[in-house]
Amino acid sequence: MKLSYCSDTSAADWLVESDTPAEQLITFGPSGFEAFARLRFIPDPPGPGQEDQGYADVADDHPSDIAQTRRALRLLAAFTSTPQECYFCLWEGYSDAPLPPEARQGPLVELPHRRYALLRGALTDIDAWEADLGRGQDIAPPAFVWPADHRWCLASDVDPHWAGIGAEQAAIDALLADPHLDVVPASPTAAHPGAGR
Repeated sequence: MKLSYCSDTSAADWLVESDTPAEQLITFGPSGFEAFARLRFIPDPPGPGQEDQGYADVADDHPSDIAQTRRALRLLAAFTSTPQECYFCLWEGYSDAPLPPEARQGPLVELPHRRYALLRGALTDIDAWEADLGRGQDIAPPAFVWPADHRWCLASDVDPHWAGIGAEQAAIDALLADPHLDVVPASPTAAHPGAGR
């Protein structure tokens, strides 16, 4: 496995000790970034209460959540000075991506209502996410990804159909400009569509 489990979870203290409200933290990461956006894995529902009704008619070749996350992270690589030192959180609740054996007995990152294994590696190690953790099958994206310099944070919680991203405006602009990603500006304190799917 390219990513290594961190038994020392102090690299995640900026999440654990954040005063950002819990729901905002797990969907957008810590507050304080210049700009925020949502990476929509599937389109937003057309109306309230339609999140769980199979509303999204996407093509069979629609990119998976992890494929879209990987593309976004490749763009974000230009906006960190530490692409070789990044952190990835794997939620303990995913049935298709069990925690690495060493993480099952070790310390986990604990946020309100969520616990995660903390993994460390280069940002390019996201390319082996499915091979390392999902036995080669499509699995959910990391719950959090951030570089050691904290220049940005991507948060992909289990419930929404999108990932939240906080970064400098130039990084968000780069994501918005990518024609292969469905990214929209966002305010982390606002209500967002499709909280469940």
